[in-house]
Amino acid sequence: MVDDMKNKSNSKTSKSQKNIKNNKNFRNNKPNSKIVKFKNNLNVYNEVSSKKIKSIFAFLLILFFLLIVRIAWLQFADGTKLQREAANQQTRIDTISAQRGTIYDSTGVILATSYEADNVIVQLDKLPEENKPLVAAGLSSILELTYDEVIEKLNTESLKVTISKNVTHEKINQINSWIKENKLSTYIYTEENIARYYPYSSLASNVIGFCGTDSQGLSGIEYSWDSILTGTAGKSVSSKDARSQAQIPNTEETYIPAENGYNLTLTIDVNIQNIVEKYLKQAVIENDCSRGGTAIAMDPSTGDILAMASYPDYDLNSPFTPNEYLLNGWEELSPTDKSNALQKMWNNECVTDTYEPGSVFKTITSAIALEENIVDVDVPHTLYCDGIEEVADREIKCWRAVPHYSQSLRDAFNSSCNPAFIQLGSRIGAQTSYKYYEAFGLFNKTEIALPGESTGIFFNLKDVGPVQLATMSFGQRFTITPLQMITSISAIVNDGVLMKPRIVKSITNTDTADVTEISTTEVRKVVSKETSETIISMMQSEVEIGTGKKALVKGYNVGGKTGTSEPAPGHEDEGYIASFIGIAPVEDVRMVVLVALYDPRGKSHQGGQIATPVVANIFTEVLPYLGIPANAEGSSHQNNTSDNNLY
Repeated sequence: MVDDMKNKSNSKTSKSQKNIKNNKNFRNNKPNSKIVKFKNNLNVYNEVSSKKIKSIFAFLLILFFLLIVRIAWLQFADGTKLQREAANQQTRIDTISAQRGTIYDSTGVILATSYEADNVIVQLDKLPEENKPLVAAGLSSILELTYDEVIEKLNTESLKVTISKNVTHEKINQINSWIKENKLSTYIYTEENIARYYPYSSLASNVIGFCGTDSQGLSGIEYSWDSILTGTAGKSVSSKDARSQAQIPNTEETYIPAENGYNLTLTIDVNIQNIVEKYLKQAVIENDCSRGGTAIAMDPSTGDILAMASYPDYDLNSPFTPNEYLLNGWEELSPTDKSNALQKMWNNECVTDTYEPGSVFKTITSAIALEENIVDVDVPHTLYCDGIEEVADREIKCWRAVPHYSQSLRDAFNSSCNPAFIQLGSRIGAQTSYKYYEAFGLFNKTEIALPGESTGIFFNLKDVGPVQLATMSFGQRFTITPLQMITSISAIVNDGVLMKPRIVKSITNTDTADVTEISTTEVRKVVSKETSETIISMMQSEVEIGTGKKALVKGYNVGGKTGTSEPAPGHEDEGYIASFIGIAPVEDVRMVVLVALYDPRGKSHQGGQIATPVVANIFTEVLPYLGIPANAEGSSHQNNTSDNNLY
């Protein structure tokens, strides 16, 4: 059995050896090749895995390092900038508009006031480009703007843009509904604003002026007193979420209240202004005055402007709409011409434009002659007119074909005789004349609180020869403003005391109700009281028996002086200027009125014919309104229509 077991063992061994011999590896003399190959593959695998792990670890380490560097850079280098940008994105700043001050007339009637409105604003930095057409279409439809107009604003380089200002509450409600419907609250919002309103539309338009859509004064008192009327806007600063709706928790809201502007009370009386404008407009239309007209009413004792008017006027609530005088041919004008035409329409010609005053200026010449004792008022044969006055190398005719012959100063004043005043001017001399012109303020602005004031344009004293002196004596070949003219005459009838014109009477602090009075200002005494009284009596004679008879007012003693100035050579197209200055009542002058009509093309161009009745009509209504009683001794003459009343 043992042998059998050995044999079996040998047999197995033999088979095993035989199998080994038959094996390919054995034949190739590579004993145990499988075992060796397995051992080599395992080592390679372990080596690759180790390198990968190290590479990944190194990469992650570098990435982590770069991340730390980036965080550090963001925190320390860009931190302030990023915080600012984040704050800008989260911060909502709403402007709280200041209430612009109200403008009142002297009796407390509102001439200009403000009301709440809204601005429509688009946040451009948050508005996606693809939403711009939708926004432009929607807003243009509701706000009645063109699509191109809105899309142009949406394409501007800014964080936000105002699409429209002073939008009515009705349209704001439509916009809010549209915003909600289209889920556009992130990009579009409304902001409270204050709009300007003028209850009387065109009344005193050239004096009051108007504001732009941002409530900034652009002309008139609104412009010259803008810093007083405007106030200071407030603001509300808060942090909002990404949709600019909800307040971010744990953030503070800052509120700075607006400081409202101050109120102004003018010296203008709305009732007197309305009367003056009514008759000025009527005269301009009836006499076909191509360049319109001006009128001023002043209290000579204070310098207060009771009324100031230019016609044509315009609607203060739509100042960029041309008035009826500009509409004809408006569309054919270039943009520059349109702008110039509107500027002309807005101008207050009583202070911005100069004119040749004509014979009204003879009042000044008379006052100088009396003050210098060159002539007495009622001494006969003082002056002489034979129809023509020879001056240097030329002849200057009197306005009347029939000579006036021998005259006193009062006679020459009543008949408005040019040769007589040429003689008077020659006696006075250029040096003395200019001394008084300066004293009357004709070389300087009156400094009334209105924009764009001009001043007189005279020859240089060294250039004044006999001809220049002659024409100046009766008010031609130099120019002054209507305001300068009435201020000078007011000085003469105010006991010779020149007052600074005043248009604003007081300023009221709307928060404290404190009132600051703008005091009247006495500039200087120009002529004596005696001269003043004499001139007043001459002006009364002018109305009662002279060229100013059409200024007679029943129940009142009125004085005045007519004027008609012809255009300068080379400027014939500007036409004549017909004017009249009136004073009333002569016993105690409470009111001076100057009316000038430019280029009248109707039945007459003479001041005694067309300007004088305007002043008479104004006095007829205003004097009773001022509480000045009529008296039995006042003028009761009917207006004289004689053709002799020309100048």
